[in-house]
Amino acid sequence: MSSYDEASVLEVLDKVSRSVVNVSTIKLLHHIFYRAVPVKGMGSGTIIDPEGQILTNNYVVAGAEKIGVTLTDGRVLEGRVIGTCSTHDVAIIKVKEENLPAAKLGDSDKLRVGQRVFAIGNPFGLAGGPTVTSGVISALNRSIDSQRGMIENLVQTDAAINPGNSGGPLVDMHGRVVAINTAIIPFAQGIGFAIPINSAKKCTNEIIVHGSMIRPWLGVSGLTVTREVASYYGLPVDRGVLVTRVIPESPADHAEIVAGDVVLKFAGADTNSIERLVKEIQKRKAGEKVEILILRDSKRWVVEAVLERTP
Repeated sequence: MSSYDEASVLEVLDKVSRSVVNVSTIKLLHHIFYRAVPVKGMGSGTIIDPEGQILTNNYVVAGAEKIGVTLTDGRVLEGRVIGTCSTHDVAIIKVKEENLPAAKLGDSDKLRVGQRVFAIGNPFGLAGGPTVTSGVISALNRSIDSQRGMIENLVQTDAAINPGNSGGPLVDMHGRVVAINTAIIPFAQGIGFAIPINSAKKCTNEIIVHGSMIRPWLGVSGLTVTREVASYYGLPVDRGVLVTRVIPESPADHAEIVAGDVVLKFAGADTNSIERLVKEIQKRKAGEKVEILILRDSKRWVVEAVLERTP
């Protein structure tokens, strides 16, 4: 295949589109006069297993009383949520059907800025099957503070992602799913976001085993130390993470970390920013013991903490 062999790409997109489903939901909204009002929702999903497992956004199905899954051949199946991961806005739906056309999952760690991608989904619940929009990878490792909370390590693309596209796949020119689309900023022009498929894979594996994502937790809030921060607080270092809060009874509290400490290393890795500390924590598992190098009163200390499952 050349850098852009249109015929081959169109054939690939036609094949992967068969793995994209429409997800319709009914949620009950409690009226001010205590009446339950049904509200319809919509989104997309990606079949990841021939036995009926479908990957979508958590917010698409959160709180749904009823879930309908429409396949590209027009069949409508009843879906049920088997697990969610709110951290990465991912959920797994299960339908009672076999031999479904599962999409091929790629490796999001190999994505590059400028790479051509295609977003597939069901914008606004339009009839006629999935639609395709094209664009490029605009940026990687984006963190967005949305109405649904902070979502980290997102892929940014200029491919159009409308509300109905949420949960649908972002695919490369070979038809491999490299991310799951999320309409995190509705109606934004030229700015779309997607959850890296490697993050979704990790969530999926834990959802299937545990029913939810088990995320390790240290229990601190912090601030990236810069020269300005160091000067303001009178710190003897200009890099690290300044601990601003320790959650009572958290692993950090049990390790006797206190507000005002500066975390210099976590499990042997330099922590030059709060983002790096969060990333290092997420590499571990709940129950794992780690060594943390901290600076307190101009003295360096090594403490041990046993990570716990995020409450």
